[in-house]
Amino acid sequence: MTPTKKSNPLLELLINIVIPSVILMKFSGEQDLGAVGGLLVALAFPLGWGTFELLGRSKVSFLSVLGLVSILLTGGIGLLQLDTQWLAVKEAAIPALIGVAVLVSTRTRYPLVKTLLYNPTLIDVARVQQHLDARGTTRDFEARLQNATYMLGGTFFFSAAMNFFLATWIVTSPAGSEAFNAELGRLTLLSYPMIALPSMLMMLGALYYLARATRELAGLKLTEALKVGDTHPQ
Repeated sequence: MTPTKKSNPLLELLINIVIPSVILMKFSGEQDLGAVGGLLVALAFPLGWGTFELLGRSKVSFLSVLGLVSILLTGGIGLLQLDTQWLAVKEAAIPALIGVAVLVSTRTRYPLVKTLLYNPTLIDVARVQQHLDARGTTRDFEARLQNATYMLGGTFFFSAAMNFFLATWIVTSPAGSEAFNAELGRLTLLSYPMIALPSMLMMLGALYYLARATRELAGLKLTEALKVGDTHPQ
């Protein structure tokens, strides 16, 4: 089995946030790339990276596809010169849809929390389940997993609200203009410390909640439950 290629967080940050933001803010003037050219070049970086990532995987990620759709929608709003209110709606709609999907998934056989947090690439699910079965605490753990799902959904709804607020506050110039591009670049830069980092901390909180549940109900510390290869004694 071919090992999954590990992502480079610094490279992803540069390609998806820093480089597009710099292009939008500094190279969208008529003397440089122009408003339309600057927007297209800036969006080409995350779009190209996302496409490359999708083609390099054997399994298509729902979240990756949603990310690419988001980039295309941003480009469409700028190129078609739609009302900037649509940008705020789009920025809020993507995480809100994920949040709804997370909550709806609790009614299915495949809750998204198992994909985003409690998944076999991160957690040694088989080992945890073995310990839960031995202790007879599987049902209690499932209840904790449900709570973690609600916490995860709340993370995306927080992101949706913050996205809408930031987009409404920052992007006020007509779409297709140099000022619009500069504001879009500022929005991209600010969204990382003001939205992505708090959301990440909230997700870590949900992961910590699961780690506590694993320790209390399966008798495994986080280091024992994490997937670190097939070195755990059974």
